[in-house]
Amino acid sequence: MEQLGVRLIKDGIINERQVELALQRQQQHGGRLGENLIALGFITEEDIKSAFQAQPPPPQTVEETGLDISFIAELALKHILFMGEFRMSDLSEQIKLPVSIVEQALELLRRDKFVEVKGGTGYMPSSYTFKISETGKNHGTELMELCRYVGPAPVTLDDYREMVGRQTVKSILIPEEDVKKGFSHLIVRPNILEMIGPAVSSGRAIFIYGPPGNGKTAIAETVGKILPATIYIPFALTVGGQIITVYDPVSHVPAQGSDAETPDQRWLLIKRPVVMTGGELVLRMLDLEFNSISKHYEAPLQMKANNGLFIVDDFGRQQIEPQQLLNRWIVPLDRGVDFMSLHTGMKFSIPFDMVIIFSTNMAPEKLVDEAFLRRIQYKINIDHPTEEDYRAIFKKVCESNGIVFSDECFDYLVSNYYRKLGVHFNACHPRDLVDQIVVRARYNHRKPEMTKVNLDAAWACYYVHFPG
Repeated sequence: MEQLGVRLIKDGIINERQVELALQRQQQHGGRLGENLIALGFITEEDIKSAFQAQPPPPQTVEETGLDISFIAELALKHILFMGEFRMSDLSEQIKLPVSIVEQALELLRRDKFVEVKGGTGYMPSSYTFKISETGKNHGTELMELCRYVGPAPVTLDDYREMVGRQTVKSILIPEEDVKKGFSHLIVRPNILEMIGPAVSSGRAIFIYGPPGNGKTAIAETVGKILPATIYIPFALTVGGQIITVYDPVSHVPAQGSDAETPDQRWLLIKRPVVMTGGELVLRMLDLEFNSISKHYEAPLQMKANNGLFIVDDFGRQQIEPQQLLNRWIVPLDRGVDFMSLHTGMKFSIPFDMVIIFSTNMAPEKLVDEAFLRRIQYKINIDHPTEEDYRAIFKKVCESNGIVFSDECFDYLVSNYYRKLGVHFNACHPRDLVDQIVVRARYNHRKPEMTKVNLDAAWACYYVHFPG
């Protein structure tokens, strides 16, 4: 049964018999399970949206946070070490929990004489001004020695799994017009665009290959920009008493919320993440990283990419053998689950929910075996552009640099260099040659122009010619 069916049954929107009927219709008419459920009148599009775009509700009680009150109090005390005088609302903002829960944590700290009331403007605790005591400073310092994490309260592993499931990439569907619009800044052949849309909408891995300099990385990055909707990620989560930070400002771009209801502030609304790695990738970057100084963990790359896109650029040129990486990911790719280990020895599973793009300019058969290629159902070959495409790319690059495109000079470039020297057209050449023209014009205090002389100079600088 597809994940959508499981989710809708769990939410009580449909039953198993309705899913069976929709699956039977799917075999006859094709399409997605959701489309067939809608066609049969069992659900509406709004039902699907509600199933996969749920907002994390704010916890009303300590129990709803999934955390112990003692854990919350200890995290609060570490914050208080750096706050000086404060009010409940200040502490609530720091640990991202409601004032009602913070009040209980402060009451526990007051009882242990770690904090004290300095003053207030009324009888309500929310109006009190607090400060840390000497005993509190000593205990807070001891807590910092055990774990130096001072940030929003974490969420539980179960809550994280639930939210990733609701926001799965397997629920997204990118309309053809959105794909065309998203790639309008690039010159991409129609047959390639027709492959990209279904591949991304499948939520499965994609293998992009072809000669260097022809836009594989640009295409992969553009896929990240056309991913629809926004998702929630936790700042951190707790597993086995340990803290794992998830939010990474490099990979995660905050988005503006559109709902009037205030969600659980421990979660951040972001655009679907795009994580890219290249030749620097090593196996340890795919496992939890324990910081011996801060005494907490940082999530691995694939965990940061959950519900989004993971690009392995220059695949085959990493510091590890391609087969090692593929062996590491065979189970996650098949089952959508990855396994992590804490330094305490505890093992646990996390969702593996992302579109993975392997991009390489090396021959696929030299990188991986046939068994692995079968697991990647979408393979897209990005070859050298045709002369027509190359001309269109050159025009677009000239336009973006404020240079008038010359058909005469372009024909000169093609006949005098590409055909004469037997050089292949590469999609990156127009950008690089025009950059040469622009820099040379700036140096000579002239307006950049597409002339035969400037093209000769650009070619001479750009290409290496070996004697003989």
